[in-house]
Order: sequence, then structure tokens, then C-alpha cells
Amino acid sequence: MAAAAGEGASGEPELVSIPATPQGLSTPEGAATPTGTRAGKQQQHSGAATPARRVVEGLRGYLEEVGHLTRLDPRDAWLPVTESRGGNARYAAFHSLNAGLGFQALLLPLAFPALGWSWGIISLIIAYFWQLYTLWLLVKLHEAVPGRRYNRYVELAQAAFGEKLGLWLALFPTIYLSAGTATALILVGGETMKLFFQIVCGPLCSPSPISTVEWYLVFTSLAVVLSQLPNLNSIAGLSLIGGATAIMYCTMSWVLSVSQPRPPTISYEPVGSTSFGTSLFSTLSALGIIAFAFRGHNLSLEIQATMPSTFKHPAHVPMWRGAKVAYLLIAMCLFPVAMPQGGMLTALYAFHSHDIPRGILATTFLLVVLNCLSSFQIYSMPVFDSFEAYYTGRTNRPCSAWVRSGFRVFYGFLSLFISVALPFLSSLAGLLGGLTLPVTFAYPCFMWIRIKKPERFTVTWYLNWSLGLLGTAFSLAFSLGGIWSIINSGMKFKFFKPT
Repeated sequence: MAAAAGEGASGEPELVSIPATPQGLSTPEGAATPTGTRAGKQQQHSGAATPARRVVEGLRGYLEEVGHLTRLDPRDAWLPVTESRGGNARYAAFHSLNAGLGFQALLLPLAFPALGWSWGIISLIIAYFWQLYTLWLLVKLHEAVPGRRYNRYVELAQAAFGEKLGLWLALFPTIYLSAGTATALILVGGETMKLFFQIVCGPLCSPSPISTVEWYLVFTSLAVVLSQLPNLNSIAGLSLIGGATAIMYCTMSWVLSVSQPRPPTISYEPVGSTSFGTSLFSTLSALGIIAFAFRGHNLSLEIQATMPSTFKHPAHVPMWRGAKVAYLLIAMCLFPVAMPQGGMLTALYAFHSHDIPRGILATTFLLVVLNCLSSFQIYSMPVFDSFEAYYTGRTNRPCSAWVRSGFRVFYGFLSLFISVALPFLSSLAGLLGGLTLPVTFAYPCFMWIRIKKPERFTVTWYLNWSLGLLGTAFSLAFSLGGIWSIINSGMKFKFFKPT
């Protein structure tokens, strides 16, 4: 095993240990083949260096190698998440904003009728700072073990809980947060394109409207075209567009709502409950919607994996810098939208389509479509990565352009099929928020305890155990609340019948 030096984003050598290429493997395209060891490079310049300088340089190199020696799998250079290591704090901010802010923000007003204004805001504040703390834990855990970078959420879960248990605990929620979110984006994006078309065309398009399924197909086709970008770093521009459009439509949504008078049939007062049980389950379902609003933690390790990491400049520094900026902007969007007067898109169209100029209303819907197209890319990237990891593991060679494109086309239209078959998925926000809550609020705390092993009965030990157990209990309770809400509302599961 030879120690090699690769250039980091800042020009500083990134210390890695590159294992021998497996038999039958060629050097991944775009990856430089090491030409010599650190010792060999020092010997080349030994003639011009004094003995004292050679001693100092040798000692520094040894300390750096011992302190920060990262083993890289050669196959990582073939996979979309780790193919490019040119990420930086700006890219981290773009990706984190795009992953953390989206259509789920528009569901927050559904939580406030059950919670009321005061408790709704308190719950939102607690959830925000709780998930910000667990995000910090994940950023630190990315390189918690010397010589290892955990580039994917499931990898970290397996390191913390064991190979099999970690896989079972993390696989379902992360699959839903990636593949399930992509399916929900097709539903939201397609329906919003339909609203945009109705606003732009007006009465001229009424005699022969395009069906909802056809709008899903249009949205999916656009998403599949954009998905041909090769890796996570290559979609940084799309993430910037996705984050910017989310900020704009969230702001326009609540500004347009509060600028118009309240319709006489609409009340902002909390909904009264007929019994304690009804009130309890309604509250749990509402808290599940708030939990669902904070997503994106399943992508934080992948985003950090796109950055170079050196002894002096570890990847967690730019990652956390970018994440702080992103989540400050997310807070500035979520809190105003969550207020009772903040309207969802459907409410905006139903109650204010005649009050607000058509151009402004159409622009709001167009921004939502652009955000959904951009979010589809970052949430689908872990799925593309899994497909290609399976392929490269079986064939010992990187995916060709045709194979990579085929995987992405297949995945896009499989998501379309699920969207048409299960059009009610977007109505299960409370239940899905409970099922996926541990990824954001519980697992990072347990991972910290298992990997970092803080001293027992210290503040850190108590804090992480408390938040982890509380998050697990909330997950079970919110899931029950979501199930009760589905039963109580009498929602009918209509398969293959989009509205």
C-alpha cells in the first residue's frame, strides 16, 4: 500500500493511502496514477535541502500521515457521489439549501390548526435547533475514525450499529427520503405544472385540458434529461437554482397570502376537538408534519464526501460553514410560511386566483416547478450511486455512458409509474414524517455515542442519550398519529387514479 499525495481544492496535498488496484481493474478515468511515495519525492529534493531541513520535513510528513491517513477505495472514483472531490463551502451551501428546503415547507400550515399559533411556533423552533445539532453531529462523524471517510449515511449507520443492524435501521428511511421524495416531487411538480398551465392559458385551455398523468410525464421527462449530469458536484448549479427558487416561492407564497384580505369562510383559529383522544392524535399528526419539513440529513454525508480533506484543512470545516448559511436561509423561509395565514399553493390558487395578478401567480407556480426539478436531482443521486455501485461491484469496471444513462432513465420512469399508481403519497406527510424522523432526530445521537464514545454521565452523554431516545419515542408516536389522521379523515387510497 503506497502513500500518495493528491492535490486538494486549496492546492495543499491531500494525504491518502491508495490500495493496490484490484486485479482486472483499470485506473478510473480522471484519476491520477501515483508516481511515487512521499519518501521518494523527498529524496528527489534531498540534494538541495540541508540535513536539518530534511529531518524536519520527514518528521512533519510522518506526523501528517499518522494523524490523517485516509484510505480510498479505487471504485469510489467511478461513483456519482465520490467521483469528483472538488467541492467547497459554496457547493455545500447550495446542496444543503436545495435538500433542506422544498415543497414540504408548504405543508407546514396544515400543522398549525391542531397545534395553535403559540405551540406551533414553539414546536417549530425546538425542531429547528434539534435538527441543526444533529446535522453538526453528522458533519463531525464524517471523519470520526482516523483513516476512514463515511461517504454515505448507511455506511455510517453500519459503522455505528454493526453491518446488519445498521443496514436494517437506516435502509428503509433513507430509501424513502431519496426514492420516495423523488416520487413525491413528480406528484407536486406535475400538479403545479398543471396549475401553471391553467393560469397562463385561462379560459382558452378549458375545453381540452391536458390530463394530470400527462403532466406527470412532462415533468418526469424534463427531470430525466437533467439527471444525465454525471455526479453530485456537477449539479451544484442546479442546486443553486433549486435553493433560490425555493426561497422566492416561499416568500411569495406568504407575502401574497397576507397581502390579501382573509376570505369570509376561512378562520385562523385552532380547530376544536371533541375528545381528548382526537386532540392527542391530531397533535401528534401535526408534529409529524413539522418533523417531515426538516429533511436532507440523509444527504449531508454525501455532500461532504465531494470535498477534499487534508490534515490542516479537514472537510468538516467548509461543510459546516456552508450548512450554517443554508439553514439560516431555511429558517427565514419556514417560519413565515408556517404561520396560519401562510397559504399553500392549492389554497393560494383556490382563494386568491381572482385577487392576485395572473403573472405573479404564474411566476410562483413556475418557481415551484423549477425547484422540484432541481430537488429531484440531488435526492436521486444516492439512488444513482447505489445502482452504479452494484454494477461496478459485479463487473469490476466503471459504468459506460450508455449504462449510466440507462440507469437514470429507468429510475425516472419507475418513479413516474409509482406516482401514477400511488397518487395519495403526498397526503401521508404526518405518517411519513414519523417513519423517517429517526434519520434526522435520533440516529445521529446514537451514532455519536457508539463511535465517539463520550465519557459516561457527562453532559454530552446525557444530551445524546436523551435526544436519541426522545426522537425514537416521537417517531413511534408521530407514526401512530399519522395513521389515526388517515383513518379519521376517511382518505381513500385510489390506485392508478390521479386527481
